[in-house]
Amino acid sequence: MALTPKKAPPKRPQFNIIAVAQAGRLGYEAALLLASLRASNPDFQGRVLLAEPQPGRLWPKDPRIPNGPLREALIGMGAEFIPFEAREFGAPYAIGNKMECLSAMPDAPFLFLDTDTLITGDLGTVGFDFSNPSASMRREGTWPTIELYGPSYHDTWKSLYDLMGLDIAPTIDTAQPDEYWQRYMYFNAGWFFGASAPAFGNRFLDTACTIRDSTPPEVVIQELYPWLDQIALPLVIHALGGGRPNAALAGLDGAVTCHYRLLPLLYARESDRVVEALETAANRSDLRPILRDYEPVKMMVYQNKGRKARALFDRANLPRREQAIRKVLKAEGLWLR
Repeated sequence: MALTPKKAPPKRPQFNIIAVAQAGRLGYEAALLLASLRASNPDFQGRVLLAEPQPGRLWPKDPRIPNGPLREALIGMGAEFIPFEAREFGAPYAIGNKMECLSAMPDAPFLFLDTDTLITGDLGTVGFDFSNPSASMRREGTWPTIELYGPSYHDTWKSLYDLMGLDIAPTIDTAQPDEYWQRYMYFNAGWFFGASAPAFGNRFLDTACTIRDSTPPEVVIQELYPWLDQIALPLVIHALGGGRPNAALAGLDGAVTCHYRLLPLLYARESDRVVEALETAANRSDLRPILRDYEPVKMMVYQNKGRKARALFDRANLPRREQAIRKVLKAEGLWLR
């Protein structure tokens, strides 16, 4: 009797990881990101692309990571530097880098990560469907701010969808109460993915610039900065056929990635696994001499003040709002950006 051939394991989708890196904090964070990736995903097959803004009209001070140990370490961990020019935002709104850089990237599936992210698990376990883009739901209701007698949540968001020629109806989570902020699609831009970096980037930049330059009456009372990337992102994802992340993506902001944002917050609220990933990355023999020059790592990791911060909180019963965590850390002299 002939043996039934074993099924081949499902082929993992190949994609590029994109992050913005430049002199200062982002360069040091990129080193931690790369080190955590190589530790947790030694067989990662994609490219790691560090988008680097170039000096110019909108970056009068050279933003590039200078030649030296940090740049060499990033290249040694497999990073490829991809230069791009800021045409719309630059230094006045540096967050705009994540929109402007994508057009310079290869036309391929991608996962964009903020540099203040650690990879703590196997990316191959994440069920990416790059034809259906999505983004992080680890956010608070930071935008819009509803004023008494002003436009409602619905009117505010609908005006933006109308501006971009989109139908808001499919994006509304009807399980949420009317006029509750989570009823409307709103993401953290710490991670997002799609099928084509340039196509995504062109749409992202066009949407953000249209909101900035042709702000609907319902939105003129709202602050656009620093939230512009997160205001534009749901419109982009909806226009490209995506939506909120499903259960297959639970590893992002879960067992596979952690967007920690600031090291005091990491020690206060993240899992032991995340702390271990950070400290393993920071204590690499090739990185430790470099990261000693970066005050947050020096203070939190090498001087063990992160462990002091960690002891202040019960991670099973954290304050509901980040502001309360920050207040405790500041009172103990353990807050820094």
